[in-house]
Amino acid sequence: MLRHKEIVAEALEEIIALAKGEGRKPVRIALMARGNEVGVQELLMGARRAMREDRALKVVMVGPRVSGFDDLEWIETEDCEEAVSSAIEKGLSDPAGFDGAVALHYPFPLGVATVGMVVTPGRGRPMLISSTTGTASADRVEAMVINGVLGRAVARCLGIEDPTLGVLNVEGAASAVRALGRLKDAGYPLRFGSSLRSDGGALLRGNDILAGAVDVCVCDSLTGNVLNKMFSAFTTGGAYEAVGWGYGPSVGIGWGRVISIISRASGEPVVAGAIAYTAKMVRGCLPKVVEQEVAWAKGAGLEDVLTSLKGTATVQPDVQCPPKEPTDEEISGVDVLEVEVATRVLWREGIYAESAMGCTGPVIKLASRNHARAVELLRSAGYI
Repeated sequence: MLRHKEIVAEALEEIIALAKGEGRKPVRIALMARGNEVGVQELLMGARRAMREDRALKVVMVGPRVSGFDDLEWIETEDCEEAVSSAIEKGLSDPAGFDGAVALHYPFPLGVATVGMVVTPGRGRPMLISSTTGTASADRVEAMVINGVLGRAVARCLGIEDPTLGVLNVEGAASAVRALGRLKDAGYPLRFGSSLRSDGGALLRGNDILAGAVDVCVCDSLTGNVLNKMFSAFTTGGAYEAVGWGYGPSVGIGWGRVISIISRASGEPVVAGAIAYTAKMVRGCLPKVVEQEVAWAKGAGLEDVLTSLKGTATVQPDVQCPPKEPTDEEISGVDVLEVEVATRVLWREGIYAESAMGCTGPVIKLASRNHARAVELLRSAGYI
């Protein structure tokens, strides 16, 4: 009988909490309250703002207490990063502790990255950048392929059921698009977006990310980090991040925590946005969504696709360049990391070709009479 009353009491408490939170599930998010270069008050005001906008959200400050902010809940620590990080780690490991965390720094293991979200200035729409910190793999192209899968999971957790995806035209992008295309052809429910440029395609240029041409922009973490910083602070000269949602929640194959990253230049609006973004991911059960997304990708042959990426740009030994001839045609879509090798594939077949860099990326120049055969050879070899 006593246990029955306890169950009823717990149910009533949950109903009351949902009512107070206007139907939102109550969540507790830890916020690292130390280390911000634009003033710790920006962190604290961001926490207040996030809770004003979401009554079911409880932000717990972790760090040395700051006077004037006694209305906030605190877990006080010594004034050092190690003590703050240790307290957050303890809270995340406790089932009654935190549901997620927002930190200025976290040592993610290899295989875990974050998916940021920015406001694109061209059209004012949000766009996910996958990824912005951490890394899904030590291999650049492999990381971008996995980033595509992880970014799509985050978009779905945000409520975008069929997100569009493009790959920023950086080194390895063409290979990543081909690999993701193989998954799509094998049944993975991926929808490529398209560049706004006249030639379209899933490779994104600078114009596309300014306009937010897709829901998810895939790139490597270092490039994504730079993009996130630029979009967040482009109106302030760089010293203060005023726009966006930070560097996003942690995602990875087999990773079960929701830990979001902000920078030491993040101001109140970005801090509040990052907390809200984290709460959304917690409520949407992001690790489970990632698990489902990865299962879909593996069902379409993800592991084989990733294996095939290793060692694709092999040297063509003892290949002599055919006699030079005028080049009046181009083949695009070859990755910059593979263009020299792909050119030698054509040399081996007696086709004169030159590698070059066009305005949209690497191209192979050749005579128009050889174009159709060259395309067939390069497609068979997996370079386009």
